[in-house]
Parts: sequence; C-alpha cells; structure tokens
Amino acid sequence: MRLILNVLWLVLSGFWLFLGYLAAGIVLCILIVTIPWGIASFRVGMYTLWPFGREVVAKPTAGVGSFLGNVVWVVLAGWWLALGHIVTGLLLCVTIIGIPLGIANFKLVAVSLMPLGKEIREVGRGGPFDRTLGR
Repeated sequence: MRLILNVLWLVLSGFWLFLGYLAAGIVLCILIVTIPWGIASFRVGMYTLWPFGREVVAKPTAGVGSFLGNVVWVVLAGWWLALGHIVTGLLLCVTIIGIPLGIANFKLVAVSLMPLGKEIREVGRGGPFDRTLGR
C-alpha cells in the first residue's frame, strides 16, 4: 500500500513540492549565512518526494537554537512552502482517491514551518521492540 501511495503522491504532488524545497534550498545555500537552512530544505524536500513509510519525530536534544532557527526559517522560506502544502492538499481533497494524499499534505504543513529539531526516520524504527537498534 505504501508503494501505491508513494507513486500516486510522486505523480500528483510530491515532485512539484520537491522542486519548491529544492529551489528554496538552492537560494538559501547561495546566501552563505543560511546554509544550515538550505540543508534542512533539502532534507525535508527528500521526505516530500517519497513520504509514506517514513515519519517525522522531534529530536529530544533540540532546544532554543532550533526554535530560533525555525523562526528564521518561517521568515525566509517556510511560509510559502506551507502555503504550497495547503493549496495542494485542498486540491487533492477534491477527489476521493486524493483524500489520503491531501491529509498527508496537511500533516506536512507543520514540518514545512518548523523543520529544525526534527528527524526523519522509517516507520517502525526506534521503538522498544525494534531489533535493528543494536546494529
């Protein structure tokens, strides 16, 4: 099911949202001082390209620096990326088959507004019964 959702996502919205994150990352990397935000844009952009089967979790070590960085992010790029997720989500919710993709877009609004202090990992990894932790 994840493969089907990811392929639909890629065709209907994922590629275009990825291009938005890519453009934001390139602009932020050109402005030397904002390279950390550019890297965050590339990281979240890769997540928006193929999101199903992965999740975003808060890093327990994130602190005030991540919060202040997110404030700068919202001013520089976050607001228009979040607007792209909202518009795409609304358009996808018009069709019945697009409703799960629209809901996924709405969940990505929070990540697009505050990407710093977050970690992207595969679903099911890191739990108390995960056998891959010791590897």
